[in-house]
Amino acid sequence: MKKAVKTAGLVLLGLLVIWTFVFLYQKSRPVQKVYQFETVTKGSIEKKTVATGKVEPRNEILIKPQMSGIISEVCKEAGDVVVAGDIIAKIQVVPDMVNLSGAESRVSRAQLAVEQSKINYERDRKLYESQVISKEEFEKVQLQYNNDQEELQAANDNLSLIKTGMTKTTQTSSNTLVRATVSGTILDIPVKVGNSVIQSNNFNDGTTIATIANLSDMLFVGKIDETEVGKLATGMPMEITIGAIQDKKIPAMLEYVSPKATEESGAILFEMKANLDMPSDLFIRAGYSANADIVLDKKNDVMMLPETCIEFSNDSAFVYVVKNEKTQEFDRQHVLVGLSDGIHIEITGGLKLNDRVRGNEIIE
Repeated sequence: MKKAVKTAGLVLLGLLVIWTFVFLYQKSRPVQKVYQFETVTKGSIEKKTVATGKVEPRNEILIKPQMSGIISEVCKEAGDVVVAGDIIAKIQVVPDMVNLSGAESRVSRAQLAVEQSKINYERDRKLYESQVISKEEFEKVQLQYNNDQEELQAANDNLSLIKTGMTKTTQTSSNTLVRATVSGTILDIPVKVGNSVIQSNNFNDGTTIATIANLSDMLFVGKIDETEVGKLATGMPMEITIGAIQDKKIPAMLEYVSPKATEESGAILFEMKANLDMPSDLFIRAGYSANADIVLDKKNDVMMLPETCIEFSNDSAFVYVVKNEKTQEFDRQHVLVGLSDGIHIEITGGLKLNDRVRGNEIIE
């Protein structure tokens, strides 16, 4: 029994040694590479570049007040469409106490002058009717009375302006009413009721009451790398893809490339702007992120191959023309290449239409 077990163990050991040698022999044999085959075809090649940026209105108008004070009412809100002249907010004037005191004193003096002039006018009118005084003397008194009345009215208007910022005759066009200066959509109203605001003057920009823009006139504003800016020219067409609207591409035309670069994270970038051809049924909000596809060069009806078929050596390009598909035999051949889009490359010489060449290796 022991002898049988020992014999079986030796046999198994011998089989294991033989299998090991066979396995190592098979692994040491060179594996024949198998390649795909590609055909020279005709088609179109476009060389594109992508610029990132955002969509902005061409003009954003900041509405400033013409009088300092406190916001008493906000008549519009962000998103409303306004026409030039629409009231956006109302301002309550905070009067200066020195000016207010002077205006009240002026009214009092004007009132006294009117009362005295009225007494003189009534007395001289009776004398004139009795033909005691001449017409010339009466007209002088009448003129003084009228002047004093006008002075009283002016003093009252001045007092009203200091207190409320408006008078009875100017209440519809008062500076306390902040109006839209252009037609468009309100993008933002940064003030609330109760906020203090400063008027726009030579020394201060003033507080922004609202921002208005025409959302039907939009620009793509982006940055492009210095290696590609030399290939751009105003008037070039492009397609804009907005991140929030993935299923639509908006045509645009390049209208501006900055003459000066800016450096961002070590990269030299140039600003570019393109005018969007806005569809009538599409609403685009200001500030959407977007990408611009710019066609730098395009060729139609040219012979082409996948660029992975090309082997580059120094300044030359080579392909492996299929000699025998079954035995995977190839001939190395020099070719002339042209435009490339990163996937396909133009063949300008060395091959004919429908020629078969070696492609990528098939890895099992």
